[in-house]
Amino acid sequence: MTTIQPNTGPTKAAPSGGQSKSRNQLRNTLLTIVTYIIALSFLFPLIWMFMAAFKTEAQAIASPPIFAFTPILENFSNALSGYFPALKNSLIAAVGSTILAFILGLPAAFALAVYPTARAQNVLTWMLSTKMMPAVGVIVPLFLLFRNLHLLDTLPGLILMYTTMNLPLVVWMMHSYMTEIPFAIYEAAKVDGASVAQEFFIIALPLAMPGVAATALLAVIFAWNEVFFAVNLTSSDAAPLSVFISSFKTGMGLFWAQMSAAAVLTVLPVLIFGWVAQRQLIRGLSFGAVK
Repeated sequence: MTTIQPNTGPTKAAPSGGQSKSRNQLRNTLLTIVTYIIALSFLFPLIWMFMAAFKTEAQAIASPPIFAFTPILENFSNALSGYFPALKNSLIAAVGSTILAFILGLPAAFALAVYPTARAQNVLTWMLSTKMMPAVGVIVPLFLLFRNLHLLDTLPGLILMYTTMNLPLVVWMMHSYMTEIPFAIYEAAKVDGASVAQEFFIIALPLAMPGVAATALLAVIFAWNEVFFAVNLTSSDAAPLSVFISSFKTGMGLFWAQMSAAAVLTVLPVLIFGWVAQRQLIRGLSFGAVK
């Protein structure tokens, strides 16, 4: 017996392989264009600063902006007059505070990750909450404290300030790296009679070195770029590059071209360092610190 199928209406033809491929190509092209636009929007201030560094003061503040000009190097010669003392202070403060933050933060991150207590998450949350406090809300008590301890305009004071600023970052990021290490490794070490110190120095620290490199780079960059505390807690002897840049705003006016040249000289070491360490940074971040 023959059955008759009911008429369900016209059926839609499936898209051909060529149409699907063309749609994917169009979508990829649009995503690429959007990506370049976003990247250009982030890079535009740096490009504008770099251009202003090679202009005269009149050209730097001209309205409408001048794009066709003869580059000059006079701004860099003026900026170099006080650059190297500020560079030394920035290097000492950034590297010193990063080392001190790791000395304090690595054991804390190891203890919270490998030997957590019931309130371990509360400790991490509290440490992260300190980064949310507005700097302007604590600058007055900090200034009075630094004045009473004779730490104003000193490198030890600046290192201490940057250490407290970077310590939550180190603990949080290194805690994420420590938790990525399989706990079975620690259990095997305990069976072999390893102490807690041996677990930290022989097992956890070598396995977390990609995270140490990535976190150290971020800590150095954060200390290098910090402006607010440096301007308010230093003046001349311990002034880093951020204070050096602000010195081009005087009672006579703002020397925009010279300030741009000083900013280019300030950003250049970080860009070179980041470019050299980018492979280690990407490897470290992909290991587990950013989730």
